[in-house]
Amino acid sequence: MTSKLRVDAVLVQALIAGALSFAHLHDLAAAAGQTGWKAWAYPVSVDLLLVAAWRRLRADGSSRLAWCWFLVSLFASLGANVATAGFLDLADPPAWLRFGVAGWPAVAFLGGTLLAHSAPVPAPAVEPEPAEPEDVPETEDSGDAGPVTQVESEPIDVPALLAPAPEPAPAVPAALVEHARKVAADHHARTGSPIDTDSLRARLGVPVPMADAIAAQLA
Repeated sequence: MTSKLRVDAVLVQALIAGALSFAHLHDLAAAAGQTGWKAWAYPVSVDLLLVAAWRRLRADGSSRLAWCWFLVSLFASLGANVATAGFLDLADPPAWLRFGVAGWPAVAFLGGTLLAHSAPVPAPAVEPEPAEPEDVPETEDSGDAGPVTQVESEPIDVPALLAPAPEPAPAVPAALVEHARKVAADHHARTGSPIDTDSLRARLGVPVPMADAIAAQLA
């Protein structure tokens, strides 16, 4: 309950201060020759610029641009409050006051545009430092360790490992084997000796591996 009343009191105080500042800005603009709706637009312009600069400071942190326009709008609001307290003759305002009130719309437009469309400067990225490796304590060899047993390894036959694997015997069709038998029988009848592999390869016109496979089947 106490917190709610405190928040309400702050809001009431803010509304009263805003209404007084709004009225002082209106009176100063009207005294400088801005009549009608234009006199009411001046306090709205000053207060909106002040709020925009403050929100920029809250959202993006401290920046020169936001602080510059915050101080400009604060000086305009504070100057109007002081000027309407009797320090200036509002019935006959000086020329510099008319000049400042007449040039305020352009200044407020510039400030609002810069605050709305200027991108904040991103903070430089901080690279994490590489973690140092932890010192691993060295383990001392205890004297209770048992004897180390050496395992004898069998000798490796290096030439056998480097030798190419034997090629599989080619498949020989049965018809070719029967034809080779007839050729071998004819050679044996003419020469009286079995046919050798080279002669069989020459008669059949086959490569050496296949001739060897046929000769193995005829033996």
